[in-house]
Amino acid sequence: MDLLLKGVEACEKKEDLEKKLARSLKTGKPLRVKVGFDPSAPDLHLGHTVVFRKMRHFQELGHEVVFLIGDFTGMIGDPTGKKATRPQLTRDEVLANAETYKAQVFKILDPVKTRVMFNSEWLSALGAEGLVRLCAKYTVAQLLERDDFAKRFKEQKPIAVHELLYPLCQGYDSVVLAADVELGGTDQLFNLLVGRDLMRESGQEPQVVMTLPLLVGTDGVEKMSKSLGNAIGIAESPDEIFGRIMSVSDTSMWTYYTLLTDLTPAEIETMRTEVAAGTVHPKARKMDLAGRLVEDFHGRDAALAARAEFDRRFSGTGGAVTADEQSLATLFPGDSLERNIADVLVASGLAASKNIARQKIREGAVSTSPDGQAWTKIESAAEMLRAGSGEGVFLRMGKRFVRVKP
Repeated sequence: MDLLLKGVEACEKKEDLEKKLARSLKTGKPLRVKVGFDPSAPDLHLGHTVVFRKMRHFQELGHEVVFLIGDFTGMIGDPTGKKATRPQLTRDEVLANAETYKAQVFKILDPVKTRVMFNSEWLSALGAEGLVRLCAKYTVAQLLERDDFAKRFKEQKPIAVHELLYPLCQGYDSVVLAADVELGGTDQLFNLLVGRDLMRESGQEPQVVMTLPLLVGTDGVEKMSKSLGNAIGIAESPDEIFGRIMSVSDTSMWTYYTLLTDLTPAEIETMRTEVAAGTVHPKARKMDLAGRLVEDFHGRDAALAARAEFDRRFSGTGGAVTADEQSLATLFPGDSLERNIADVLVASGLAASKNIARQKIREGAVSTSPDGQAWTKIESAAEMLRAGSGEGVFLRMGKRFVRVKP
């Protein structure tokens, strides 16, 4: 239970999980653990792996994990957290993304112990009559209890009928699979509980629902997302993964340790205590974290090489750094050779939005340097960046750098 509940935000219901585990030990029959992913984008990032690791914990204890690819539900599009109807994907787009998912997920999961299934197998076969019967098991009032639906209804924003079908289809997956446990992010709680309701309506023992926190991105503000530019893709190069982990704040680092490693809570707390006491520098712990994650996706040799490369480029000895080059003339065509710092942070890709840029400046995480050695902290988002002439200036946010030229 300690392993399975590590990092879990909520478990509905814990006592049911204990009963299912006890029965499994007695009968020798493993639990069936279901996790569904709609292949809405081709690449997975570290935020997705939070659930993958919990799946692996169940695998390590001998239970059966079903990696369910929502090739049917992916064409609907999960409305969770959306303020408007999201565009529907074609079947070809969904299937192409699904193939990349299968290749990436086994960087964490044991392929021998994982059943990969597609929910079109039963949802396509359900047919119009079956869909009507499924809809009869739930009310519109129940569906409107969802926060995003309730807000859109109150604000008189459109809610397409197919969006209302999404949680029912996801819940029906649990009925077909006779799932003992379903895992998901905290934003999936409503959908997961619909699965419990439909299983109960079908005369089955309801699944246990376990939700895990949404991983905060490299900006330290928003949840990790490719669209926000704050994500670390698991297919990225070792050097890129290592460097982007090093840009994570000292505070967020501990959340990453909890959700992205298999260290015990006691081990993580010991490390936090050492950093708080000043006996270990936070950079050393962050280097360890970056190495662990690179090793997970690329192997130990790649992790050691990435660490050596990071040391070479960003050593703490005061030496000059190397950085990607950007030009103000290219970033802002036809503009003058000076620009608001927040604008440059966003345009250069260091910050995902102006709000994040301003927050990082308030935190003291943004600075400039003429040579990469002597750094001046930016005190206000209203300050202007002047590229000067020739080699330009270095701009740094956290542990990430760019050289801005005229």
